[in-house]
Amino acid sequence: MTKVSTKPFETWAEVSAFALSLPGTEMSTSYGKPAVKLNGNAFLFPGREQGSFAVMSPLDEKELLMETEPDTFWETPHYSGYPAVLVRFGSLSRERIELVVTRAWWDRAPKAQRAAFGERP
Repeated sequence: MTKVSTKPFETWAEVSAFALSLPGTEMSTSYGKPAVKLNGNAFLFPGREQGSFAVMSPLDEKELLMETEPDTFWETPHYSGYPAVLVRFGSLSRERIELVVTRAWWDRAPKAQRAAFGERP
């Protein structure tokens, strides 16, 4: 996994820079807002809630994240039932957040990129 820093993500610029360090990613837009995409599929975007960003996450993993670390991972009714979880800026769980972002990237990667990267993190 690419590792940029051990300090918390404090801004959209910081978390998007980490996501853009993953192979094949690009800054684009989704619904008129900035988004990091892989192969045209957004996986990281600013949340609708101030102080957070959203990352795509399978529903079962999203539930586990919110259950085990609710101060970092959460949702609002807008995201209920949607495979994305909100992540609070400033969380001390930098390594876990990087893992979640990398998994979101891996889930959108084509087979060749997955093979070059290795097993799902």
